[in-house]
Amino acid sequence: MMKNNSSLFYVCSLLEYIGRLCKIERSKLINQLGKNNIKRLYKDADTLHCEPIEKIADEIISIYNITSGDFDNVLRCHYEVPDYWTIGAVYERLIEDICAENNSLDFIVDTVVSVYSSWIDGAISNYNTDFFYQSREYIFESWKEGAPVE
Repeated sequence: MMKNNSSLFYVCSLLEYIGRLCKIERSKLINQLGKNNIKRLYKDADTLHCEPIEKIADEIISIYNITSGDFDNVLRCHYEVPDYWTIGAVYERLIEDICAENNSLDFIVDTVVSVYSSWIDGAISNYNTDFFYQSREYIFESWKEGAPVE
């Protein structure tokens, strides 16, 4: 997989934006969307990014009946809240690193589902820790270890 995958970056940022808007854990958002819809978003990312992200998010919420929750990691943040593009980039880089040897569409989408459904989603979504702004290498090594590396 090439670095700086713009479609993956857009999808990850869009997921972050929708998660914040609907106040749901990103893992629950992934579950509500399902693998096939995530694949569709990834394949259409070049077109979708031409519209304002707010418009696309509203359409996705409506089309896929995304339900709201009470997970508000923005409100719970005691420090400066990272924007959704920043968090999207964290997920993008991790997924790129996991997919370094296999850049097939299905493997990328499976990896998106796997990453967002794992423990690391909670670590990245906790803006009161320094995990999300650790180095790309640290986050990847933590992923491989199954927990933050000591």
